[in-house]
Amino acid sequence: MAFTAEDVRNLREQTGAGMMDCKKALNENGGDMEKAVTWLREKGIASAAKRAGRVASEGRVTSYIHMGGKIGVMAEINCETDFVAKTDDFQDFCKDICLQICSASPRWVQREDVPQEEIAKEKGIYIVRARETGKPENILDKIAEGMLGKWYKEVCLMEQSFVKNPDVTIETITKELSGKIGEKVSVRRFVRFQLGEGIEKRTANIAEDVAAELAKQ
Repeated sequence: MAFTAEDVRNLREQTGAGMMDCKKALNENGGDMEKAVTWLREKGIASAAKRAGRVASEGRVTSYIHMGGKIGVMAEINCETDFVAKTDDFQDFCKDICLQICSASPRWVQREDVPQEEIAKEKGIYIVRARETGKPENILDKIAEGMLGKWYKEVCLMEQSFVKNPDVTIETITKELSGKIGEKVSVRRFVRFQLGEGIEKRTANIAEDVAAELAKQ
């Protein structure tokens, strides 16, 4: 059964879930509104959306070290109570988030965190690329916006595919956990360190080194 944009809006108003989640729910259930509501509740998405306004000030600062100390991640992940922060479900989620950051190298938590100058820079690159392939000027902006959407999925943690299950995003597993534990869950911030990152490596030149030493004598 087909569904319309109006159906998506109605489902969003009824459940409080995001537009993309509502669209997926209707797709998964053949456009059946009642089944879509049930699907969202089963996934914990509807209830998670209603918790969006709550304050999540408890949680954990967790870390992960990989490759014998060559990559390190530290992240602050929040929930609403200290009790939940101590549960296995929450702590396993924290480990998964650190593993994700280590493996997929996101730069920001969500697209709202991306500085406007970075967005403008990327969009400008995509417009130039599209122009060079001969695309008409009147559609360059639309093409660039589409490419920006793909870029967000690479650089924003919440939009990345989960490394343990590429069929879902980090946003999805966050909402599912929120629905399961009954509290708002959010990734507040993170840092990722990679050994030697940003250091310009010196290329060895034995002849120059010998000459330098001789000059000192």
